[in-house]
Amino acid sequence: MPLVANGQTGDVVTSVRATAPVRVFDAGGWTDTWFAGSGFVCHLAVGPGAEVVASLAGEGPPAKRHVWLRVPAFGDDYDFPLEQPPGRHPLLEAALRRFAPARASLEVNVESSVPAGSSLGTSASVGVALVAALRALDGSPTSPAELARAAHDLETKDLGRQSGVQDHVAAAFGGASLVRVSPYPHFEVEPLLLAPATEQALGKRVVTAYLGAFHDSSAVHETVIAHLEGDSAAAERLLQPMREAAKRAARALVAGDLGSYGRAMVANTEAQAGLHPSLVNPLAREVIAAGAGAGALGWKVNGAGGPGGTVTLLAPEGAEAKMVEQVEAVAGVQVLDLRPSTAGATVVVTG
Repeated sequence: MPLVANGQTGDVVTSVRATAPVRVFDAGGWTDTWFAGSGFVCHLAVGPGAEVVASLAGEGPPAKRHVWLRVPAFGDDYDFPLEQPPGRHPLLEAALRRFAPARASLEVNVESSVPAGSSLGTSASVGVALVAALRALDGSPTSPAELARAAHDLETKDLGRQSGVQDHVAAAFGGASLVRVSPYPHFEVEPLLLAPATEQALGKRVVTAYLGAFHDSSAVHETVIAHLEGDSAAAERLLQPMREAAKRAARALVAGDLGSYGRAMVANTEAQAGLHPSLVNPLAREVIAAGAGAGALGWKVNGAGGPGGTVTLLAPEGAEAKMVEQVEAVAGVQVLDLRPSTAGATVVVTG
């Protein structure tokens, strides 16, 4: 699957723009972690997600390499030597240290169309897009699987954070997928081929509500691990319904049965709450109740759950506007403008 959308082999690439989607409806999330060991996740990539624009800004010896990094969402615009990152944006700085072209200084702009901490796999999307951009500048286009692994390593190995693998897979591959994890962190991706009518229905009827508060997925993972540590039998009993929900969701999507797809998401959300009561927070319950009142076919607390984050709902046919109205009537909630994305990480050469 090529990642570079234009440019010819042998061209000197000086500037690129890379994008990567985020994901919703991640049935089976939690089973893609070291904590679970193995699992299945069915997710739907949506966009717009992350965008990275990276350009070469001069050459020099390794000790002299600098990066000018702009992160508008945080009001940050700063430069630093690659060998001495300041730690203001650890994920971005770790990616730059590991993948920046040798002997090159860089200008990098990183943006995301979704709020940070929205439980949509934002950090994975940003990581995948940044690695894709840097590899393209270095003349080394990278496959989706390699991108997902590299971005996951940045979070877990370089930064020591808790992270499953499915967020990085969604960002790198795009589309609807069933991801098998066995054993963690090894994964196999089965792209789900959807009928055009199913794709169109998802484009109209998927509603994602941001709960207006920052969400730290690594901290949520730590809470659940501490809660179930030492009781592997209980953990397995709670995780297995999520694996089954993922497989049910994948079968329903391929069959075009959105009713069954929604029910699989509901089952997964309740199983998620079983891991720890805080994973489906009170505001998420309010959004779910509002959606149910508008006839929602299903709902999913995205990502690990916990405080803040997002809930995605599946509206019945013809009731999309009513669903949005009901959900936005819940205080503090914002409906995000996201649509299914068949494309994964994509790099366009701009100079």
